[in-house]
Amino acid sequence: MPIILASTSPRRIELMSNAGLKVEVRKPDADETPIRGEKPRALVRRLCLAKALSAAENRAVSKSEIVVAADTIVVAPNGRQILGKPTSARDAEKMLNALSGRWHTVLTGYCIWRHDKKLVRVVTSKVKMRKLTKAQIRFYIGTGEPMDKAGSYAAQGLGMALVESIRGSYTNVVGLPMTQLLADLEQRFDIPFFAR
Repeated sequence: MPIILASTSPRRIELMSNAGLKVEVRKPDADETPIRGEKPRALVRRLCLAKALSAAENRAVSKSEIVVAADTIVVAPNGRQILGKPTSARDAEKMLNALSGRWHTVLTGYCIWRHDKKLVRVVTSKVKMRKLTKAQIRFYIGTGEPMDKAGSYAAQGLGMALVESIRGSYTNVVGLPMTQLLADLEQRFDIPFFAR
């Protein structure tokens, strides 16, 4: 039985498929606007749960079906400001300037939901971006890649040239921490990964 993936993100679909998991994609209906004063970890926890429940409620889910939902955010080097998807090229330039040559945090909250159980986990990765020139930033923005990415970069695309170092899960930076997710599916929801 396929896992219901409450995400239309091509990156998450690819990660799940590459792990050999069959997924049924459902677009979640969840307002992703942060609540005033909401901390980054609280935000991704709330949103991944809201997305999972939205996907489960939009169509009746059988007792054996499992829903997986996730939300990934980039947190500025100050540890407080959430860097969402840029609203303009100028906005993307500001974000990339703020990240240039510095460490920042990427958080993914994921929820695994079944009718009798739910698990919510937040995974943290640290990313150091190389020092970028204005010309490099403008070139990258000109490719269009940053415009639908949190933090204005994609570690799996052209943006891999911007990333100097990652501490923690690389797939977390892409949008879904697969090692942790697969372990939870196996250990907490009895979906074997290696022994299938």
